[in-house]
Amino acid sequence: MTHFRIERVNKELLRELSELLQFEIKDENAKRAILVEVDCSKDLGHAKIYYTTISRENREAVQKSLEKASGLLRGAIGRQMRLRKVPELHFIPDYVEEEARKIEAVLDSLKKDGENSQKGEDDELR
Repeated sequence: MTHFRIERVNKELLRELSELLQFEIKDENAKRAILVEVDCSKDLGHAKIYYTTISRENREAVQKSLEKASGLLRGAIGRQMRLRKVPELHFIPDYVEEEARKIEAVLDSLKKDGENSQKGEDDELR
């Protein structure tokens, strides 16, 4: 399957799944998931759906709810999208934003340390 078609399917799956989670799924834990990216395999047999949550505390409950709702979501996708084969949905937590915050905090502390040491050197020169 061409790369272009897979990208289109990824975008459409992301849009459809986001709408389904927002409007069709009743489970509040599943609604807490913020879908970030969809990555389908070349044969469209599997789709990795990366998600994040606002708070870290309820990540396990969200994961369980998404896994429980995957059959319902897959069925709805099959009815709404024209695909020969509806991919099996695999929900994966996305930690990129969390890691970016950690890196930013480290960089900020290094910047502050650099400014403090520069200020100390300036005071010594006077």
